[in-house]
Amino acid sequence: MTVKELKAIPQGDSLPFSGIYLFLRGSVRKTRQGADFLVVELGDQTGSFSTTCFGDSEAFQFFSRQAEGTAIRIEGHSDHYNDKFSPRIQAVTALDTEDAERAMADLIESAPEDVHALWADLETFVAGIQHRGLRATVEHFLADMGSHFKVSAAAIAMHHAYRHGLLEHTVHMARVAKAILPLYPEVNADLAMAGILLHDVGKIIEYQGDQAVKKTRKGILQGHVVLGYRLARQAGVKVKLDSSLLERLEHIILSHQGELEWGAAAMAATPEAVFVSMIDNLDAKMGMVQRALRNTSEAEEFSEYIPGLKAPVLVTPVNTESAPDSSRD
Repeated sequence: MTVKELKAIPQGDSLPFSGIYLFLRGSVRKTRQGADFLVVELGDQTGSFSTTCFGDSEAFQFFSRQAEGTAIRIEGHSDHYNDKFSPRIQAVTALDTEDAERAMADLIESAPEDVHALWADLETFVAGIQHRGLRATVEHFLADMGSHFKVSAAAIAMHHAYRHGLLEHTVHMARVAKAILPLYPEVNADLAMAGILLHDVGKIIEYQGDQAVKKTRKGILQGHVVLGYRLARQAGVKVKLDSSLLERLEHIILSHQGELEWGAAAMAATPEAVFVSMIDNLDAKMGMVQRALRNTSEAEEFSEYIPGLKAPVLVTPVNTESAPDSSRD
């Protein structure tokens, strides 16, 4: 059973299941009595779920010695804890190399849009930057790091947290910007577009791993905002971008997180930085909505609680064929 199928099992039913999933991550915690237990996250293309393995279980011993990103076979019973799907694992084994390689295509979550089309859109947005220095700055980065940018996730869990997620997020932001830039003539279009295309490039250093994404040492110690600022600065200096424009481009990257408590190094203080920050926030949150709509069973009315939205998402479609509101007559 896929993760989506598992989550469609009604709460209160305890049904046996088996399936192949990716071991995404495990974190050791302690009970109030000081005993160790593991919170294990497992997933496939259709989503992920967490379950608890206590220290005296075979599952605890198994996951304690397994590398994250391993393809595994599980047998268990469906269950829920605090209204979240949290199955009881009865048996777990690692797939052999040949079976794991065959299974990976169905296990690794990826951007739902065609990657080649996303990349073609990205190249179109780069080519549309009229200012030669800003365009050259983006082109220099992509020539140097484009292969990493193309496959990187945009996060571990929050938004666009899957293969090619960074590319998808960036292109979605560029599409939004192109649509609404005419409404804001105060915003320099070339600078804003260059800022959008480079705002999250530090994530190619912040994250590592293909099957299971986690933070690198530099990602933990410095974060993608600082790492991205450095990459953009290196590219700008290399192509001899005007120092005033480079400063404004750097400011977009340093401030795009929106709030200092969200990880911004500075508050947005130019028209372009405010513009990019707002579009980033919009697409991050809509990315959470889109993923919830994709991964929630049709039998459910709401998705699971989404921390980034501080709410679950109503996934039932709008009924546009309902009768008109007679109270307006």
